Amino acid sequence: MFRGEGYDFIELREYVPGDDTRHIDWNITAKMQRPFVKVFREERELSVVTVAMLGYSAISNGDVFTHINFGETLEEEVRSSKKHFAVAQSVEKVLETELIGRRADYNAMASTLYKRLKRRSLIVVIGDFFEIPDLRLLAKKHEVVAIVVRDHAEEKPSAMGFTALIDPETGSVLEGDFNERNVRRYTERVREHDSALFERFRKDGVRATKLYTDAAALVTLRRLFEGRL
Repeated sequence: MFRGEGYDFIELREYVPGDDTRHIDWNITAKMQRPFVKVFREERELSVVTVAMLGYSAISNGDVFTHINFGETLEEEVRSSKKHFAVAQSVEKVLETELIGRRADYNAMASTLYKRLKRRSLIVVIGDFFEIPDLRLLAKKHEVVAIVVRDHAEEKPSAMGFTALIDPETGSVLEGDFNERNVRRYTERVREHDSALFERFRKDGVRATKLYTDAAALVTLRRLFEGRL
């Protein structure tokens, strides 16, 4: 069932009367021949909480805070500031960002930040990291921290029987039998991926942690940044 990299779980369900028509995914609707609506899960909420906590901590510490949205290229930037309004702007940017149909290119991000940031900085990269990035060069110039944001269902989904999975980056549909055997295979692949991911972080000199959507972000971040922010 797990074929190659890049297939991720997003919340899509069939349209029912009363749903906001603005949330209809027209690409998937056309492919499935019945209307589907996007239901955003808690990763975005957790990202917002993380951005806000890190931003306010940095500003309270007298540091300059900058927020960048990066997909395949640099898309939006909240300019460097020591003011709290910059954090509020960053939260708004995260909430406004359309996640479906967009790909995160971590290597392009690392290359761009390496060229743009002249002074040594603390760079916090937030994402699901279902691709293993090369942050080695960036980590030699700056202090780099990776925060892996996941939902438990992305790592250990339930056996759902015959199911259509949608790639959130391309909108392509993969249909198959998501039975217990295939769930075990998928879970093992994710476990292997994450083992390689955190080993790569270690070799690149990147501090990293994982945040789940049902976890207390404050506790995890406090442990990660103890004495730093």
